[in-house]
Amino acid sequence: PAERSVLPLPRLEVPRRRGHWPSSSRWHTDCLEAPLSRAFGRLGWEVGAHPWLFLLLPMLLTAALGTGLYYLPVGKDEDLEEQYTPIGGPAKAERSFVREHFTTNDSYSFFHSRISSEANFASLLVVSDSDTLLEQDILEEVTRLDEQVQSLSVQVNGSRCGYEDVCAKYKNSCVPPNPLLYAWQNNKALNLSAITFPNYDHEGHPLFLTGFFGGNELGKRIGKNHVLQEAKALRLLYFLKTEVLEDRLKSREWLTHFLNQINTIKKNLNLKKTEVVYFTSLSRQLEFQATSMTVIPLFHLAYVLIILFAVISCFRFNCAQNKMWTAIFGVVSAFLAVVSGFGLLLHMGVPFVIIVANSPFLILGVGVDDMFIMISAWQKTNLTENIRERMSNVFSRVAVSITITTLTNVLAFYTGIMSSFRSVQYFCIYTGTTLLFCYFYNITCFGAFMALDGIREEVCLRWLKKSETLDQKYSLFKKFCFPFGSFVDEDGTEIHPMNLFFRDYFGPFLTTTESKFFVVLIYILYISSSIYGCFQVQEGLDLRNLASDDSYITPYFNVEEQYFSEYGPRVMVVVTKSINYWDKHVRQKLETCMTDFESNDYVDRDLTEFWLNAYVPYLEGNGQDPNDKNAFINGISGFLTAFPGFTYDINISPSNEITSSRGFIQTTHVSSSNNKKIMLA
Repeated sequence: PAERSVLPLPRLEVPRRRGHWPSSSRWHTDCLEAPLSRAFGRLGWEVGAHPWLFLLLPMLLTAALGTGLYYLPVGKDEDLEEQYTPIGGPAKAERSFVREHFTTNDSYSFFHSRISSEANFASLLVVSDSDTLLEQDILEEVTRLDEQVQSLSVQVNGSRCGYEDVCAKYKNSCVPPNPLLYAWQNNKALNLSAITFPNYDHEGHPLFLTGFFGGNELGKRIGKNHVLQEAKALRLLYFLKTEVLEDRLKSREWLTHFLNQINTIKKNLNLKKTEVVYFTSLSRQLEFQATSMTVIPLFHLAYVLIILFAVISCFRFNCAQNKMWTAIFGVVSAFLAVVSGFGLLLHMGVPFVIIVANSPFLILGVGVDDMFIMISAWQKTNLTENIRERMSNVFSRVAVSITITTLTNVLAFYTGIMSSFRSVQYFCIYTGTTLLFCYFYNITCFGAFMALDGIREEVCLRWLKKSETLDQKYSLFKKFCFPFGSFVDEDGTEIHPMNLFFRDYFGPFLTTTESKFFVVLIYILYISSSIYGCFQVQEGLDLRNLASDDSYITPYFNVEEQYFSEYGPRVMVVVTKSINYWDKHVRQKLETCMTDFESNDYVDRDLTEFWLNAYVPYLEGNGQDPNDKNAFINGISGFLTAFPGFTYDINISPSNEITSSRGFIQTTHVSSSNNKKIMLA
């Protein structure tokens, strides 16, 4: 067919007044693109000229930096609190003050409500199959479970270590896992229908039952308590020694043995009236690490699937221009970037937290994306040009695309270094640095492999051209290289069928009026659903999401949420400075302060515990004047003897000065993060 000549459009000269902007032809908008493309073009020329150099040097760099993987922490416990709580948070400073001024003794006088940090413990939640477990036969079944747990022992440093050796104690006896169960075990004739909640007076000893019973049905009110008519669930809480390092290590060994044996105990007991779920102070750490390690096998699957996808996407029936092996090496290039980036940072001593193990998936996605861009640019080059010219054209085409995407990704992750969470900081450092390596390897190592594959393509096409004789035209070799008689044009502008589909079918279809209407409608629905989803976002961290779906901690938290969510943690109210407690006006201010806390909707005012509220009546009952300094100070020792529970709530200096003290308020209905936020507001 005759070629059609295209006549240039006449240029219209528009007169310009004084002060107007000059014509757009005098303004250069490619001030970044042009020099970047030229620089990449020169780099592509060098890569095409010396492909083996650009292939082997990055591999040697990977081998050198990869030695840093020797420092990869394996089998080491990660400090979840250090890594996943805000840096410099006020809670840490306040807890540090409490630890310094309010000590405890878990070997002789342990009070779990007085501890300022999490102790070693094992927790069992027992749920009754009937309406209540306050029945003799059910408590018998729970007792058998309790006896089996307390009979566990483990070998530690060649000696046998039982529960009696590691349990937190009060006056040389292990702290009971459930105060009411312990009272019933010592007196089977205990009237279970006369139990009061949340406090029960057992033979003159108050038992605090909050947190030990859940799913409660309360009866008539007796003072500040109610009759406990039914209780669907109870908690067995085994506190272990934590303060001394040797005791802490033994406790961890016993807890590990407990986790290994608890399912066997449940099976052997053949519990018929109850269901049991369990949790320990080690469970969060162990389950989080176990869940993170399940990611490792997914690496193999991910790389296999990505390689398969890349191979299928780049496969051509035209074997001369088939980019199957190039696609495979593109995935390998991303892997080399991960090894180099991780190795460098491990050499530099940057901590490796477990969530960094998810980073290679992101690197793989970015690397493969850049790979497809470079392969697409290669296919648009002219077959008549030599390898250096084609590589120069490829690099010029992709310069802006892969550079801008890499810079935005790296900046996004490096911005994350400003996060107040150390785990997020380390994740962003590893990911951002590895993305830079991925970029470097794409324009060197992967580019060199493309050049070598281009040489193969050039040799193949030259051989086919030489063998283009009449009797060889349909030879077996050519049919293999170009099935269906498909031969490449001299200009090398092969069009992939997928490109044909989008150019000839999807593009015209999308530009019709009906399609535009539906596209706009779908976009509006998409935006609407996105806005709705933003309002459904909930703050906080659900620990169940840190474990696998089949983890034993999931049913534990389900039961705890269902039956034990009414009462939250006990909050300390600390007086950090020395004040005149014997001054009536000072005590009134303290009382007003406690009343303000109690007025919170998420606080049960009937369960406030403050030593001063008990001490003043104690002095008055003994005929002492609480407004007299000497009487106030001298009476404290006798008060603490009568009420040992307050021993760790008052700090008295050698000069008989109360340097600090504390009280407790009981929170309620704060199971959700939003409620906790409102409570603290």
